[in-house]
Amino acid sequence: MTASPPSPSTQVPKNLVFVVTEDWFFASHFLPMARAAVGMGLEVAVVTRVRAHRAAIEATGARVVELEAERSSLNPMAAGYAAGQLAAILKALKADIVHCIALRGILVGGTAAAMAGVPARVFALTGLGLIGAREDRTGRMARLALKGLIRGPLATARTRFLFENPDDARALGLDPADTAVTIVGGAGVDPEAFAPTPLPETPPLRLAVVSRMLWSKGIDTAVEAVRRAQAKGLPLTLDLYGAPDPSNRRAIPEATLREWSRDGVAWHGSTSDPARVWAGHHVACLASRGGEGLPRSLLEAAACGRAILTTDVPGCRALVRDGIEGLIVPPGDAAALTDAIARLCGEPGLVAGMGAAARERILAGGYTEAAVAETVAGLYRELLGGGHPGR
Repeated sequence: MTASPPSPSTQVPKNLVFVVTEDWFFASHFLPMARAAVGMGLEVAVVTRVRAHRAAIEATGARVVELEAERSSLNPMAAGYAAGQLAAILKALKADIVHCIALRGILVGGTAAAMAGVPARVFALTGLGLIGAREDRTGRMARLALKGLIRGPLATARTRFLFENPDDARALGLDPADTAVTIVGGAGVDPEAFAPTPLPETPPLRLAVVSRMLWSKGIDTAVEAVRRAQAKGLPLTLDLYGAPDPSNRRAIPEATLREWSRDGVAWHGSTSDPARVWAGHHVACLASRGGEGLPRSLLEAAACGRAILTTDVPGCRALVRDGIEGLIVPPGDAAALTDAIARLCGEPGLVAGMGAAARERILAGGYTEAAVAETVAGLYRELLGGGHPGR
């Protein structure tokens, strides 16, 4: 007689391990992915540096495992030590899939997965950072080295590459249409939590930046452009929401942010309620210099029905089509940004129309949390051989 296969109730769950440097980053972007994986019947663990977000992650049903690793450190010995620690953790957790998030997570997590003998890997690049933004020889060489690692010794036949925009895939020599490559709408956004509200009355035109306060985000360019527009007599304000990132070498000093806060420009620090911010503003501004994956702040603003003013860099241009959901200008070009602001000041109907188009883009373009989570769950099913995630 042929033995009957075990029933689903007797199957041992497969183990999915997320590797991410910071618990706040996972809590702010990837909780829907964890919930989707738990809903599939997977045993989920998140290996990260733990600060204040353990409870939020554990509320998804995932286990949190602490690993101290400074994400700003470029010391190869420190990265190698972290990979060795992580390899031991992966073996103890009996990982079946390792989902590595962001560049350092991929480098350390991919190395650890190789050491632990875990062939099923998801490399989720959330932006190339300064490596992607630099167009000089150093930037090109760094991308070449990164391409060699991620597509070479860190990859297997069962590695899948997850990108937030097609430009990043091409930068690493990958075809966005390749079966091993998946493009998703960032981390996605909940369209119910970020719903449209009536635009504030004008004038003035109210712009806001919701972002970490980094030079790479073009905060200084936005401030300069607003000052130029104000000097022309245009009625507008700019509100900055976000904190300097102490682990990032590109953080803007608080003293500089306080100095900028005058005459219609105000830095408010971080916000726990971005939907409320967008309810009080007309336009989302992000004058990024590059290195983006797909900025969450723009996803949230678009879901709230706000027009977007941004730059022609990967990630930003993946979401925004110039003249439809917003306006796109060259990065680092304060004059062009000033001209775009002037146009929006003079055309309130255009601002409203772009905001409506931005909301529709979120709903129809695969940018919701549900759409992203389902796409990623499909990758897990594929890597597990399809069907039920039990052994």
